[in-house]
Amino acid sequence: MTEASTIDRLADKGTSAPSHKRARRKQLFTLLAAAIAVIAVLWLLYWVLIASRHVSTDDAYVQADTAQVTALVAGPVIAAPVSETQFVRKGEVVAVIDPADYRLALDRAAAQLGQAERKVRGYFANEQAAAAQTDASTSDLARAEAQLASARSDFARAQTEYDRRHALAGTGAVSADELTEVQNHRQTAEAAVAAAQAALKQAKANVSVAGAQRQAAAVLVQGADVQANPEVAAARAQLSQAQLDLNRTVIRAPVDGIVAKKGIEIGQRVSAGTELMTVVPVQSAYVDANFKEVQLRKVRVGSPVVLTSDLYGRRVKFHGKVVGVAGGSGSAFALIPAQNATGNWIKVVQRVPVRIVLDPKELEKHPLRVGLSMKAEVEVR
Repeated sequence: MTEASTIDRLADKGTSAPSHKRARRKQLFTLLAAAIAVIAVLWLLYWVLIASRHVSTDDAYVQADTAQVTALVAGPVIAAPVSETQFVRKGEVVAVIDPADYRLALDRAAAQLGQAERKVRGYFANEQAAAAQTDASTSDLARAEAQLASARSDFARAQTEYDRRHALAGTGAVSADELTEVQNHRQTAEAAVAAAQAALKQAKANVSVAGAQRQAAAVLVQGADVQANPEVAAARAQLSQAQLDLNRTVIRAPVDGIVAKKGIEIGQRVSAGTELMTVVPVQSAYVDANFKEVQLRKVRVGSPVVLTSDLYGRRVKFHGKVVGVAGGSGSAFALIPAQNATGNWIKVVQRVPVRIVLDPKELEKHPLRVGLSMKAEVEVR
C-alpha cells in the first residue's frame, strides 16, 4: 500500500466521524422528545381521568369525641380496677369512692322524709280540728243570737209591766213595793239584754278567729294530699338526691373505649369535678382533613373519600365520606388569630378542616388511634 492511499483513507475516516456523531445526537434528541411527549400525554390523561376528579392532602389526623370521666361527688378513692390502655365497655366500673358518708346521708334523708310526712299529717288533723272549732263557734253564735232575742223579749215584757204599774202608781192602785219590784225586774231584763249583746259580739269574734285559724290550717294542706305536700315533696327530693349521690360513688365508663390519661390512685381524695381519666371511643373515630382553600371548590357533604394511614401503610385503605366542612379556617379559631390589617401582610393559603367519617367495619378490622396521621383523597366528580 502506498503512502498516498493511506493518507486518503485516513481523510475519509475523519470526515465520516462528525457525521455519525451528529446523526447519533439527532436520534437521542428525537427519542427524548418522544419520551417527553409520551409523558405529557400520560400526565394529561392522568389529569383528565384521575387527578382532576380528586383532591388530596396528607394534613389529616384521626380524631374522636373522647369522654372525660369525672367525679360527681367528693371522697377518697377505694378502688380503681382499670388501667391505662385497657379497653372498657359502657357501664363497666372504672372507679369507686368511699360510700360511707353517703349512706349516712341517705339514712338521714329517709328519717327527714318520715318526719315531714308526720308533720303534714298533723297539718291535716289541725285543719279538721279548726273546721270543727269553726262549726262550734257558729253554733255558739246562733245560741247567742237566740239568747239576745230572748233577753230583748224579756226586757220588752218587763218594760210593759213597768209602764203599766208606773201609770197606776198615781191613783194609789199600785203600792210602792210593787212598783219597785217591777222596776227592778225591768233593770234586770235590760242588763240581760246587754249581757246577751256582749255574748253575741264574743261569739262573732270567736267565729272570725276560728275561721282565720281554719283558713291558715287549710293553706298548709290546700290542693294536695300528704304525699304531694310541698314539705314532703322537698324531703323526698332530698332523699332522691342522697340516693343519687350514693349511686355516684360507683363511677362507670360512659362509652366503649380505651382508657387514657388515668390520673387517680387508691387512697387519693378527689372532689366533685375532678377528672379521673379519659375514655377514647376508637371504634367511632373520624378524620379531620385540612384541605387548602383552593381544593374545596367541589368538595360536598357526602363526597366519597379514600384514606391511608401511616400505621398500616398503603396496603390498607379506609373508605369514608365527607360529613361536614368547618365554619372557618384553622387560623381563624386560633388562640391568637392572625391580624392581616398590617403593612407586612403576606398572603398565605389557608386550610379548612373537613370532617370525614370512616366505615365502622374497616375500623373494627384495622383499629386506629387518636392523633395518627392519615392521607385523604376526596373524589369530587
